[in-house]
Amino acid sequence: MKPYCRPAGGLPSTPTAIWQLKLAGMKAGMLFVWMVAAVGHALAQYEPVDQGSAIEFKVKNFGFTVTGSFTGLQGFIRFDQSNLSIDSFNVSIDAASINTDNNMRDGHLRDENYFDVKNHPRIRIVSTRITPSNKTGVFFLFGKLTIKNTVKDISFPFTATLSGNGWLFKGQFKMNRRDFDVGGSSTISDNLEVILSVFARKM
Repeated sequence: MKPYCRPAGGLPSTPTAIWQLKLAGMKAGMLFVWMVAAVGHALAQYEPVDQGSAIEFKVKNFGFTVTGSFTGLQGFIRFDQSNLSIDSFNVSIDAASINTDNNMRDGHLRDENYFDVKNHPRIRIVSTRITPSNKTGVFFLFGKLTIKNTVKDISFPFTATLSGNGWLFKGQFKMNRRDFDVGGSSTISDNLEVILSVFARKM
């Protein structure tokens, strides 16, 4: 029997050569699947939802503390505490959902002199970068806060805790309502505190 010689520029035709080619193809396919899965895990996105979340604020009015809340969370979060460079937050709330447990006051707050919810229905935070802190489990968000089409820089620390099929993010910050043309010269204090507890489930 003459030894097999692979024709120049041709394809292998012996059973052994064909099997080797198939095996190489299988390995390449498995490597591709593994790479796709790894990238998918690294870029896993999470969806902020109302259930399990609380968006609250505190502000003084005539010396008394008024508390309120918002709902209607939307957006997406990409979070990997081992690779903060790829992390991002794009989260908004429904401005018309404001609730201070006083229907008349809530109606005023929805008007154009305050949040003007008819023309500006969403309040949004978009991160520009996420950085670590010197405390385990604590991070810093740097980004932009948009209220009534006014955009201001914002930064605050937050914690991230695994919870079920997602993450629970908690943080708080202080802001000046006049920076966003909310309320004008009303009796409400210029400064208020915002307390965030956002549950985001895996998408």
